[in-house]
Parts: sequence; structure tokens; C-alpha cells
Amino acid sequence: MPDIVVRRLEPADIPTCERILRGLPDWFGFEDVNRRYIGDLSALPALVACVGNDLLGFLAIRHHNAYTSEIEVLAVDRKAHRRGVGRALVDAAEGDLRKGGSRLLEVKTLGPSHPDEGYRKTRASYTAMGFLPLEETNLWGPAQPSLIMVKILQ
Repeated sequence: MPDIVVRRLEPADIPTCERILRGLPDWFGFEDVNRRYIGDLSALPALVACVGNDLLGFLAIRHHNAYTSEIEVLAVDRKAHRRGVGRALVDAAEGDLRKGGSRLLEVKTLGPSHPDEGYRKTRASYTAMGFLPLEETNLWGPAQPSLIMVKILQ
């Protein structure tokens, strides 16, 4: 894949981010959650990844305290899966967070007790980026076990 450029999200990017999100119903299939994620793009620090003029993915970060931040949402256009777009977004966010003093980065995803194959790949991607499983909880209810993963930012 040609060079991936990561930059700050601009308001004009939000419709494309929404299209990407809606193009991934296996991961983002709840309308109320999707609306919250799209709204978060205007309120939270967010990055987009582009190749040429094509916006291929986005990420938003929620700061919990002076030391801990969370990937609130990360989505990559299906046509760009497994091409380094998600990693480029996470790497850029980690660099920004380190400069700002964050020490831990958290992400929540569907836990391994759920048999979903797509989320197995999601967890594998986060593991490959250095995230470790912390705890599986019923944060989202018993039908959707939540796995909290963390990474120490050094």
C-alpha cells in the first residue's frame, strides 16, 4: 500500500468517517452506539488515515485522567483491512499521548468468550500492537462480553 498519512480529523472528514463506520456492520451494528461515535468525532481528539485523497480510517481518543487514555473508536474501511491503516492510526495516537504525559492506553473490544471470528481478528491485531488483555467483564451485558486491553506507553 502507498504511504499512509495520519493527520488530525477535520469537520469535513466526519461524513466519510460515518460511511466507513456504517460499512462495517459486523463490528458497528448498533445505531445508538454509531451515533455516539460520530458525535464523539466532534468532541474528542481524533485522527484520520489517508492514502492520497482517500480517507481510509479514523480513531478517537478519550482521556480518563492524566495518565490513562482510551481508544474510544477505531474503524478502517473494509477495503483497507490488514494493510497497516489501523496500526498507523494507533502509532500516531500513541506518539501524541506520550508527548501529553499519558502512561497507559486502553481499548475495549468483544471478549474471547464470544465466538465472533471478526473480533478474534480484532483482538489479534491489538495484541500484535502490544496490547495485553486485562479483564473480560459484562460491561456491555452478558451477551456481549467486553475485553479490556491495555498497553503501557513508554
